[in-house]
Amino acid sequence: MTRVHLITGGERSGKSTYAERLALEASDHPVYLATARIWDEEFRQRVDLHQQRRGACWENIEEEKHPSRHDLSGRTVLLDCVTLWATNFFFDLDALVDDALTALKQEFDALLKQHDLNLIIVTNEIGMGGVSPDATQRHFTSLQGWFNQYIAERADRVTLMVSGIPLQVK
Repeated sequence: MTRVHLITGGERSGKSTYAERLALEASDHPVYLATARIWDEEFRQRVDLHQQRRGACWENIEEEKHPSRHDLSGRTVLLDCVTLWATNFFFDLDALVDDALTALKQEFDALLKQHDLNLIIVTNEIGMGGVSPDATQRHFTSLQGWFNQYIAERADRVTLMVSGIPLQVK
């Protein structure tokens, strides 16, 4: 049976650290499914630091858009993060929100079809900070919010991180 735990919150709220702890409690060799696209050198350094912090017990898979093409059946998988995953579809599909949302939903549904997957997902609540004056950012915020809702509806558990403290929502 596939299980989904969505962990959401603001930037630097402790989401990834909490998710990593949960994954290590569930498995001695969890999978870290990184959805980041490396945009610049500063971000590459940030990714390198995250990998070093996690250590050798993790299997790292870098997959920008199609995690379902990896056989993850029977594994504990930390997908980090939905925001970067959605960014990849958003920009590859010329910022067309409906097209990006459809593609993300299809890929997420395909991932959930894998057998006995323990999936821990990190996402951001980017719409809590007010309305951006930038149209592209407003469109992306809509995409992110709608996709977060889609995942949360299907999740067994949802946790909101606030200042490093996990609050159980579902």
